[in-house]
Amino acid sequence: MSVAEIVAQQIQVLYTDHHGWLHGWLRRKLGNACDAADVAHDTFLRVMVSRRLPSHLGDEPRALLTHIAKGLVIDHWRRQDVEHAYLGALTHLSEPEVPAPETRQLIIEALIRIDAMLASLSSRTREIFLLAQIDELTLEQISERTRTPVITVRRHIHKALVACMDVV
Repeated sequence: MSVAEIVAQQIQVLYTDHHGWLHGWLRRKLGNACDAADVAHDTFLRVMVSRRLPSHLGDEPRALLTHIAKGLVIDHWRRQDVEHAYLGALTHLSEPEVPAPETRQLIIEALIRIDAMLASLSSRTREIFLLAQIDELTLEQISERTRTPVITVRRHIHKALVACMDVV
C-alpha cells in the first residue's frame, strides 16, 4: 500500500469516526444544519491539506477538529456580520442604485477580504489607517490626535497600505 493510500485510509477513518459528532456540535453552535455541514466539510478539508497525517493527530483528534472548527465558525460569523452590514447599507439606496446580485456578491467578497486584512493589522496601525482613510485626517492631525510622531504615523499608514496590496 502506498503512502497516499495509507493517508487516504486514515482520513476516511477520521471522517467516519468523527464527522457525525462534529456536525452535531456545529449544528448546535451555528443553529442550522446547512452551515454546520459547510463548516464540518471545511474542517476536514483543512486536515486533509495540512501536513499532519491523521495518525499523528494525537489521542484526541476531536480536540484538533474542534480547534479548527472554532476558527472556521468565527470566520463564518465575521462573514455574516460583514454581509448583513452591507445589505443593511443597501436599504438606504434607491432602486436604480442597488447593484445587481452578482455585483453584490463580488462586493461582499471584497469587503470580507478587507475586513480580514484590517483584523490582521495591529490595533494602532488599524486606528491610524482608518483615521487617514475614513476620517480623511492629515498626517499632522493624526499625529496630534494619537500623540504619535508624524514619521511613525507615516510608517503605520505605509504598513496598512502594503497589507491592502496583498488583498488584491
